Amino acid sequence: METNFADNNHLVLVGKITDDKKFSHEIYGEKFYTFDLSVPRLSGNADTIPITISERLFKEDELTVGKKVKITGQFRSYNSYENEKNRLILTVFAKDIEFLQNQEEEIVASKDLVSNEVTLIGYICKTPIYRQTPFGREIADVLLAVNRAYNKSDYIPCITWGRNARFCSKMEVGTEVKVTGRVQSRSYEKKYEDGTVEQKVAYEVSISNLEVIEKQDNENEEVAENNEAAAE
Repeated sequence: METNFADNNHLVLVGKITDDKKFSHEIYGEKFYTFDLSVPRLSGNADTIPITISERLFKEDELTVGKKVKITGQFRSYNSYENEKNRLILTVFAKDIEFLQNQEEEIVASKDLVSNEVTLIGYICKTPIYRQTPFGREIADVLLAVNRAYNKSDYIPCITWGRNARFCSKMEVGTEVKVTGRVQSRSYEKKYEDGTVEQKVAYEVSISNLEVIEKQDNENEEVAENNEAAAE
C-alpha cells in the first residue's frame, strides 16, 4: 500500500506575525524565509512558533509584523551542527498561507476556532520518560519519529499528561501511535559548567488525544494470498 505522508504530519496555526522575515536557505533556486508567529492559548497566554516558508507562497510586502495569518503545513525537524555538537532544530514548514482579511478583530483562541492543532502518526523512538511534579501531576516525555517522503523522518518531542502519561510510560520503542495536540513553546534556563546561564526556548507537541495503531492480523494473510495468486 502506498503511504500518504501528508497524513503523517498535518498542522494548522492561526496567529500574528511578530518579526520581520529572515532569509534561511535556498534549494534549486527557491528561497526560504523564517519568521515567528504568536499563537494564542485559551489561557490568554501565547506560544511563539518559528515558521519556515517558501518565497513562492507570498508577495514581497505581505509578510509584515502584526499581520494575522493562517498557516497550514507540517511540524518538522532537522539537525544543525554547531560548536562540534548536533542540535535538533524544530520549525513549522508552511505549505499554504492565508492572510486573514479582518485585521481589526483580535485573534482569540476558542473552542469554535482551530488556532493550533497538529496531528502526527509516528513511532516511539526512545523510551518515554515518566515523572511526577511536586504537586503530583503525571507527565511523560515522548519522542516520535514521523516518516515523510524521500526516506526522511522528523523527530518530534511530545509531552503527555495524566492517564496518557501513565499509558505512554509502558510503551515500547517501535510502537506506532497517532497523536493530536498543539505546538507549544517553553522557555527555560540552560546552565553551563562555567556558571553562565542562557535563556533558551524549547518546542514540543502537547498531546490531547493518543491512540496506538494496531497492526492488522490479516495484513500478512493478504500478502500471502497475493503471492500465491501471482505464482499460479
